[in-house]
Amino acid sequence: MSSRFDEVIDRKGTHSQKYDMKEAMGKPADILPLWVADMDFQTPETVREALAKAAAHGIFGYSDTDAAYDEAVCQWMSRHFGWDIRKEWLMKTPGVVFAIALAIRAFTKEGEGVLIQQPVYYPFGNMIRRNGRRVVNAPLVFRNGRYEMDYEDLENKIRGEHIRLIIFCSPHNPVGRVWSIEELEKLARLCEYYDVIIVSDEIHCDFTYPGVKHHMLASLSDSWAKRVITCTAPSKTFNLAGLQVSNLIIPDERLRQAMKAEMSRTGYSTLNQMAIIACEVAYRTGEDWLRELKAYLKDNLDYMTAFIKEKIPQVEVIQPEGTYLVWMDFRKMGMTGVELEDFLDNEAGIWLDNGTMFGPEGEGFARINIACPRATLSEALDRLYRATRRLKR
Repeated sequence: MSSRFDEVIDRKGTHSQKYDMKEAMGKPADILPLWVADMDFQTPETVREALAKAAAHGIFGYSDTDAAYDEAVCQWMSRHFGWDIRKEWLMKTPGVVFAIALAIRAFTKEGEGVLIQQPVYYPFGNMIRRNGRRVVNAPLVFRNGRYEMDYEDLENKIRGEHIRLIIFCSPHNPVGRVWSIEELEKLARLCEYYDVIIVSDEIHCDFTYPGVKHHMLASLSDSWAKRVITCTAPSKTFNLAGLQVSNLIIPDERLRQAMKAEMSRTGYSTLNQMAIIACEVAYRTGEDWLRELKAYLKDNLDYMTAFIKEKIPQVEVIQPEGTYLVWMDFRKMGMTGVELEDFLDNEAGIWLDNGTMFGPEGEGFARINIACPRATLSEALDRLYRATRRLKR
């Protein structure tokens, strides 16, 4: 286990949403935050050095990406996913949620339904509602400790609600599924038959556990790629979320131009200088760092799983196939979502994302971020153990 990830770095006083906004967000001042999906690890040294050099230059004018940037993104996709993309397919945005909002406005009309599969990353539903569209939910099925897509329900919803756009999560946040080729093919065939566009949020694509491989949906077929907008970013992989950089991969010219036209209406134009530098350098030099990180995350997952099984058996860890976000089942504790959040906040003193944020199917669940030093995770689990012990008295 690499010691580079063991260091506990004080993030307070850095405008950190995770650490500095506790009381502003209604949480106790001494709560231990393991909620939002950013890591408590420094980005690779090569990235930090490149950013320091840019800062020392001292001029922060308008910037734009170039051929070297595009090449770095294309090569990463080829090396890691066997997907040879063209630089003209790339579209840069400040974030994936921003891109999802663009797609909702570009391909649907007010009042129309947009399909999601809950429990799922809550900004999907937020963007649909805030843009005057209807959330159509084709919920995942939890069976034998594992989540699956219900294709019959999915087809019924697509047909019955006249769905033109699906927002798909792959790997899935929060349940941790990495969809198999067979699962992806079933979804793609349905969308092809009913002429549905897929916004595929694959921001966690670089995080899989041993024995699991992530497949980019659009890479499976040239025909299917024509209806897929693939959302990627270095932000989760290299802890760059605050720099706001995402790369959309849109092979179809019609879809790409529609997205660009919608973005032009927002007034947004290009990425900031630091985002451009960080993304390119991370993709060119971050391989070894990422390999060590994934090993560390696996050790954290194993540690947490063993701890929960031994000391808090009334809680179940839903084993993730990907992401550093872990879905935990607290339903045996018999609490409502509100009661569970109060227990975790005020009794255990740990800040997790309550499952109900991800849809009603998340009632009794919570999401924990294990991308932190072992000492932080250990403290969080000890707090949870002590709180559950007090409940028994």
